[in-house]
Amino acid sequence: MALISAFTLIRTLALFHITLAFYLLTAPRMLADQNLVFLLGESMRPPEATSFDRPTPATALAAAVFVLLGLTDLVAVSMDEPAAVQYWSAQTPIRLIFFFALTGYTYITGADATLKSGKGARVGDGLKNGLVFSWGFLEIMMWFWVFLTIRDQRREAGMRVLRARAATAGDL
Repeated sequence: MALISAFTLIRTLALFHITLAFYLLTAPRMLADQNLVFLLGESMRPPEATSFDRPTPATALAAAVFVLLGLTDLVAVSMDEPAAVQYWSAQTPIRLIFFFALTGYTYITGADATLKSGKGARVGDGLKNGLVFSWGFLEIMMWFWVFLTIRDQRREAGMRVLRARAATAGDL
Protein backbone atom coordinates (compact mmCIF):
# COMPACT_ATOMS: atom_id res chain seq x y z
CA MET A 1 0.00 0.00 0.00
CA ALA A 2 1.33 3.39 -0.96
CA LEU A 3 2.01 6.00 1.68
CA ILE A 4 0.23 8.67 -0.37
CA SER A 5 -2.70 7.76 -2.58
CA ALA A 6 -2.72 8.58 -6.28
CA PHE A 7 -5.73 10.83 -5.83
CA THR A 8 -3.92 12.87 -3.18
CA LEU A 9 -0.99 13.27 -5.58
CA ILE A 10 -3.33 14.38 -8.38
CA ARG A 11 -5.05 16.90 -6.09
CA THR A 12 -1.61 18.22 -5.14
CA LEU A 13 -0.67 18.56 -8.81
CA ALA A 14 -3.95 20.33 -9.57
CA LEU A 15 -3.35 22.83 -6.76
CA PHE A 16 0.24 23.25 -7.99
CA HIS A 17 -1.11 24.14 -11.45
CA ILE A 18 -3.52 26.68 -9.97
CA THR A 19 -0.66 28.17 -7.94
CA LEU A 20 1.47 28.39 -11.09
CA ALA A 21 -1.41 30.23 -12.77
CA PHE A 22 -1.55 32.74 -9.92
CA TYR A 23 2.17 33.48 -10.16
CA LEU A 24 2.05 33.70 -13.95
CA LEU A 25 -0.65 36.36 -13.63
CA THR A 26 0.94 38.34 -10.82
CA ALA A 27 4.72 37.81 -10.73
CA PRO A 28 6.12 35.45 -13.38
CA ARG A 29 9.69 36.47 -12.52
CA MET A 30 9.24 34.76 -9.16
CA LEU A 31 8.87 31.42 -10.97
CA ALA A 32 11.91 31.98 -13.15
CA ASP A 33 14.05 32.94 -10.12
CA GLN A 34 13.37 29.77 -8.11
CA ASN A 35 16.44 27.86 -6.95
CA LEU A 36 15.26 24.59 -8.49
CA VAL A 37 14.70 26.28 -11.85
CA PHE A 38 18.16 27.83 -11.63
CA LEU A 39 19.80 24.53 -10.64
CA LEU A 40 18.13 22.46 -13.37
CA GLY A 41 18.57 25.26 -15.89
CA GLU A 42 22.28 25.61 -15.21
CA SER A 43 22.83 21.88 -15.40
CA MET A 44 21.19 21.68 -18.84
CA ARG A 45 22.49 25.06 -20.07
CA PRO A 46 19.39 26.19 -21.99
CA PRO A 47 18.88 29.91 -22.60
CA GLU A 48 17.40 31.97 -19.77
CA ALA A 49 13.68 32.73 -19.93
CA THR A 50 13.70 36.51 -20.38
CA SER A 51 10.01 36.96 -21.15
CA PHE A 52 9.13 36.29 -17.51
CA ASP A 53 10.34 39.65 -16.23
CA ARG A 54 6.78 40.98 -15.95
CA PRO A 55 3.25 39.75 -16.69
CA THR A 56 2.50 39.66 -20.41
CA PRO A 57 -0.41 38.46 -22.53
CA ALA A 58 1.50 35.20 -23.10
CA THR A 59 1.89 34.56 -19.36
CA ALA A 60 -1.80 35.40 -18.88
CA LEU A 61 -2.73 32.80 -21.52
CA ALA A 62 -0.48 30.24 -19.84
CA ALA A 63 -2.15 31.09 -16.51
CA ALA A 64 -5.60 30.51 -18.01
CA VAL A 65 -4.47 27.12 -19.35
CA PHE A 66 -3.04 26.16 -15.95
CA VAL A 67 -6.25 27.15 -14.17
CA LEU A 68 -8.30 25.11 -16.63
CA LEU A 69 -5.97 22.14 -16.20
CA GLY A 70 -6.06 22.39 -12.41
CA LEU A 71 -9.83 22.75 -12.16
CA THR A 72 -10.59 19.92 -14.58
CA ASP A 73 -8.14 17.66 -12.73
CA LEU A 74 -9.82 18.48 -9.41
CA VAL A 75 -13.21 17.61 -10.87
CA ALA A 76 -11.96 14.40 -12.48
CA VAL A 77 -10.27 13.19 -9.31
CA SER A 78 -13.54 13.72 -7.40
CA MET A 79 -15.40 11.04 -9.38
CA ASP A 80 -16.36 7.70 -7.87
CA GLU A 81 -13.25 5.60 -7.23
CA PRO A 82 -13.72 2.96 -9.96
CA ALA A 83 -14.42 5.61 -12.60
CA ALA A 84 -11.56 7.80 -11.37
CA VAL A 85 -9.11 4.90 -11.40
CA GLN A 86 -10.13 4.01 -14.94
CA TYR A 87 -9.89 7.65 -16.10
CA TRP A 88 -6.50 8.29 -14.51
CA SER A 89 -5.16 4.94 -15.68
CA ALA A 90 -5.75 6.16 -19.23
CA GLN A 91 -4.79 9.81 -18.63
CA THR A 92 -1.48 9.31 -16.80
CA PRO A 93 0.46 7.56 -19.62
CA ILE A 94 -0.65 10.23 -22.09
CA ARG A 95 0.64 12.99 -19.82
CA LEU A 96 3.87 11.09 -19.21
CA ILE A 97 4.48 10.71 -22.95
CA PHE A 98 3.77 14.40 -23.52
CA PHE A 99 6.13 15.54 -20.77
CA PHE A 100 8.85 13.09 -21.82
CA ALA A 101 8.65 14.51 -25.35
CA LEU A 102 8.62 18.14 -24.15
CA THR A 103 11.45 17.72 -21.68
CA GLY A 104 13.45 15.59 -24.10
CA TYR A 105 13.06 18.21 -26.83
CA THR A 106 14.12 20.97 -24.43
CA TYR A 107 17.11 18.93 -23.25
CA ILE A 108 18.29 17.76 -26.68
CA THR A 109 17.92 21.07 -28.53
CA GLY A 110 18.43 23.57 -25.72
CA ALA A 111 22.18 23.49 -25.24
CA ASP A 112 23.39 21.75 -28.39
CA ALA A 113 24.51 24.39 -30.86
CA THR A 114 24.92 21.84 -33.66
CA LEU A 115 21.17 21.30 -33.87
CA LYS A 116 20.46 25.01 -34.33
CA SER A 117 20.25 26.29 -37.87
CA GLY A 118 21.62 29.73 -37.04
CA LYS A 119 19.16 31.46 -39.36
CA GLY A 120 16.41 33.15 -37.38
CA ALA A 121 14.08 31.64 -34.84
CA ARG A 122 12.66 28.19 -35.45
CA VAL A 123 9.40 26.72 -34.26
CA GLY A 124 9.77 25.63 -30.65
CA ASP A 125 12.69 27.91 -29.81
CA GLY A 126 10.56 29.48 -27.05
CA LEU A 127 10.46 26.11 -25.29
CA LYS A 128 14.23 25.93 -24.94
CA ASN A 129 14.70 27.45 -21.50
CA GLY A 130 15.32 26.36 -17.95
CA LEU A 131 11.79 27.13 -16.79
CA VAL A 132 10.16 24.82 -19.33
CA PHE A 133 12.72 22.10 -18.64
CA SER A 134 12.21 22.36 -14.86
CA TRP A 135 8.42 22.30 -15.21
CA GLY A 136 8.52 19.28 -17.51
CA PHE A 137 10.98 17.46 -15.28
CA LEU A 138 8.83 18.00 -12.17
CA GLU A 139 5.71 16.92 -14.05
CA ILE A 140 7.46 13.72 -15.20
CA MET A 141 8.45 12.89 -11.63
CA MET A 142 4.96 13.50 -10.26
CA TRP A 143 3.05 11.75 -13.04
CA PHE A 144 5.36 8.73 -12.86
CA TRP A 145 4.68 8.58 -9.13
CA VAL A 146 0.93 8.79 -9.84
CA PHE A 147 1.29 6.05 -12.48
CA LEU A 148 3.01 3.69 -10.06
CA THR A 149 0.54 4.44 -7.28
CA ILE A 150 -2.51 3.92 -9.50
CA ARG A 151 -1.08 0.65 -10.74
CA ASP A 152 -0.62 -0.45 -7.12
CA GLN A 153 -4.16 0.64 -6.23
CA ARG A 154 -5.60 -1.29 -9.19
CA ARG A 155 -3.70 -4.40 -8.14
CA GLU A 156 -5.00 -4.10 -4.55
CA ALA A 157 -8.57 -3.57 -5.79
CA GLY A 158 -8.26 -6.69 -7.95
CA MET A 159 -7.00 -8.68 -4.95
CA ARG A 160 -10.01 -7.49 -2.88
CA VAL A 161 -12.38 -8.63 -5.63
CA LEU A 162 -10.67 -12.03 -5.80
CA ARG A 163 -10.85 -12.43 -2.02
CA ALA A 164 -14.53 -11.48 -2.03
CA ARG A 165 -15.26 -14.01 -4.80
CA ALA A 166 -13.33 -16.69 -2.94
CA ALA A 167 -15.24 -15.93 0.26
CA THR A 168 -18.62 -16.12 -1.48
CA ALA A 169 -17.62 -19.31 -3.31
CA GLY A 170 -16.58 -20.86 0.02
CA ASP A 171 -19.97 -20.03 1.58
CA LEU A 172 -21.90 -21.85 -1.13
